[in-house]
Amino acid sequence: MGVSGSGKSSVAAALAARLGWDLAEGDDLHSPANVAKMAAGRPLTDDDRTPWLARVADWIDAELAAGHGAVVTCSALRRSYRDVLRRPAVLFVHLDGPRDLLAARLGARQGHFMPVALLDSQLATLEPPGPHERAVRVGIDQPLAAQVDAIIQALGADDSSQDTKPV
Repeated sequence: MGVSGSGKSSVAAALAARLGWDLAEGDDLHSPANVAKMAAGRPLTDDDRTPWLARVADWIDAELAAGHGAVVTCSALRRSYRDVLRRPAVLFVHLDGPRDLLAARLGARQGHFMPVALLDSQLATLEPPGPHERAVRVGIDQPLAAQVDAIIQALGADDSSQDTKPV
């Protein structure tokens, strides 16, 4: 989880590859209307996000039912959004970093629907996970491999055994 530009896709792909787990890109679960709205520079509302979060939750439930270890990217900016996704086996990984780094990453991206102009609205919406949530904060100002190592440590997973513990 995290705002746009925090590295969710890159970290998730590296984590899933290291653990041999299934991967879903939450952006792919957005409706065409949501994608068009964001591409036009308009932030999503809770009404826009509700069906999207339901699709992400359905994917999580299917992976859990199949007994698969899995990784899904999702901004999950508010606690209420995470509540839709929360399951006992789910660990939220909050990829967090300074605004200037996030803006630089967004500015360098090619072919993505999320414009830099929406970064401040995402930061304003963000409710970092509280101590009562099953979550870990990972700083994005470190190398990708270090981020993945920190997540694997938080999971208690062993990437050498291709652990299938669902998350």
